Amino acid sequence: MSNMKFDDYLVKNKFPLFWCGGCGNGNVLGAIVRAFEELQLDRKNTVVVTGIGCWGKADDYINTNAFHGTHGRALAFATGIKLANPELKVLVLMGDGDGATIGGNHLIHAARRNVDLTAIVVNNLNYGMTGGQYSGTTPEASYTSTSPYGHIEQGFDLCKLVEGAGAPYVARGSVYNIVQLQKLIVEALNKKGFSFVEAIAPCPTHFGRRNGMKTGPKMLNWIKENSVNIKQAEKLSPEEREKKFVLGKFVDRDKEDYSTKYEKIFAIAENAE
Repeated sequence: MSNMKFDDYLVKNKFPLFWCGGCGNGNVLGAIVRAFEELQLDRKNTVVVTGIGCWGKADDYINTNAFHGTHGRALAFATGIKLANPELKVLVLMGDGDGATIGGNHLIHAARRNVDLTAIVVNNLNYGMTGGQYSGTTPEASYTSTSPYGHIEQGFDLCKLVEGAGAPYVARGSVYNIVQLQKLIVEALNKKGFSFVEAIAPCPTHFGRRNGMKTGPKMLNWIKENSVNIKQAEKLSPEEREKKFVLGKFVDRDKEDYSTKYEKIFAIAENAE
């Protein structure tokens, strides 16, 4: 395979990008493609799986094999792809609505099974494509199209959720610190087993507009001002920590993946009398 460049992993004739001005999806896309370049991934053996939503359009721009699934089911399709051909590198791109709200059960069970997939969830704190409704990660007391007087539910901490389900690699970055985010994606792609990266991203069109941040830079600055690293978070009270985006790597351990276990049990079944 010849030396692959950044542009080789992009479908450039699909540009300009579909997303709104100030959206963070393009930044995360760039981090992913730069991670591909760093790792020199073989396009023929790489599959990008997406679902429905703003971030679900990302497969249009990535020059690898792609599978565009139904809402909330990207991880289920990706699991089937990986089990059918364990040699493939499978990357699953989901939003907080697609991957953690409608698809929340698939998320925890893919992590529990330790399927050898890399899941990147772009968390922009609402359903961006369908009008800015609240999702499972929308912060309490914020405003959305379906909580115009304030959101009364506590949002998921996706990293804690996936860690609790048993994933061997769990991390969170943000669009503000794109260098860190790219590093986390590289590590996740190198990890055997279920690896999970949450990317905090702005949605000025819906979430920002309803919460006093009508432009991309304003919402990006809000993300910056409300982010802390793991060491900083340790000094905060639980109440203070709940209001912050804690960035960094939470879990990185070795654990036998689902495909390896499946092959072993398949061999036992074949040799059974």
